[in-house]
Amino acid sequence: MVYLQLFWSFLKIGFFSFGGGYAMLPLIQQEIITGRGWLTSDVFLDIIAVSEITPGPVAINSATFVGYKVAGVMGSALATLGVVLPSFLIVTLLAFLMKKFGQITGVQRVIGGLRPIIVALIASAALSLGRSALVDFRSWLIAISTFLTIRFTKLHPILVILLAALAGVVLFSF
Repeated sequence: MVYLQLFWSFLKIGFFSFGGGYAMLPLIQQEIITGRGWLTSDVFLDIIAVSEITPGPVAINSATFVGYKVAGVMGSALATLGVVLPSFLIVTLLAFLMKKFGQITGVQRVIGGLRPIIVALIASAALSLGRSALVDFRSWLIAISTFLTIRFTKLHPILVILLAALAGVVLFSF
């Protein structure tokens, strides 16, 4: 039964989230922690951290890790399939429709109206995760330093992640 629940949960998340992985995080959090009680906030935060540093989209990685944590390899496969299937179907349909109707003013206006939703969903995820991750001066220092480095330098994000990890090792060793 948990296999079907995992697939269904991530299928819903895949169908009702726009804007990619970061926009999905509040929905995943609501479904997995609040709704189903499968994981704690701390475990979910760890999954997000690992999903960030693992190659691939954060939503797919998160689904894979959550599925594995809840129901092993089969849970991992079903959660991943559930979160990917809606995007595959929707993108295939939208590609067809955009080719036929993309130049229509009304269609362009709808797409323009969806863009601010993405910003709001990402901001919501950042605030929710921030409450769990930013618990002391050291974590705030790493977060602010990372933000400023990404925003104002041309360092590659992978290098910034590695530097933040090194800062964590140094700062949390004391």
